[in-house]
Amino acid sequence: MSNIASDGAPLASSPLTRAVLEIDEYTSGLGWDQPARLFALVDTAQLRTEEPGLADQLGLGEETAGALTPIEQDELPAGAPLDEFLATIAWPDVIAGCAMTVERLMLPPTAEEAIPEGLDEAALAKWVASHPERQEVRMTVAVLRNGARESAVRLREKDSAAEVLTGAGLVPGLADALAATFEA
Repeated sequence: MSNIASDGAPLASSPLTRAVLEIDEYTSGLGWDQPARLFALVDTAQLRTEEPGLADQLGLGEETAGALTPIEQDELPAGAPLDEFLATIAWPDVIAGCAMTVERLMLPPTAEEAIPEGLDEAALAKWVASHPERQEVRMTVAVLRNGARESAVRLREKDSAAEVLTGAGLVPGLADALAATFEA
């Protein structure tokens, strides 16, 4: 089943899913081999009320009940491990949630048995990158303050909006790290 309606808009049952698919579509337009990107998620109706000029600049319409607007944050520091970077973030109360896109190489579960023992992180990354069954993926993960989660996963070999997989539990480690940015 396609995630895209005939008019090109994402089909989604929740505002969080719509926001994740909007971010996925935006990042897919930038091409592959991109750095990780971080987004704040704000309540669209609240944004229209408190920042009407910005809302107009973003082209936000009046039909904003329950909608979330993703706002890309500054570029992440180059070379910083994501978990360490995310541990430095604290969001102001006006931010309803956050999302991140990252690209990774993944292997099928059957390849785990073939991983050579004793590899350090760099050697393991090189081994995965040269594995014939590797898949390049872009993962977009979002969390809200209330604990809601959503993810979208796009395979490079099936790079179309109709092939994007969505689900709350697809990338639990990244979701946990993003959720921790809301813990005081």
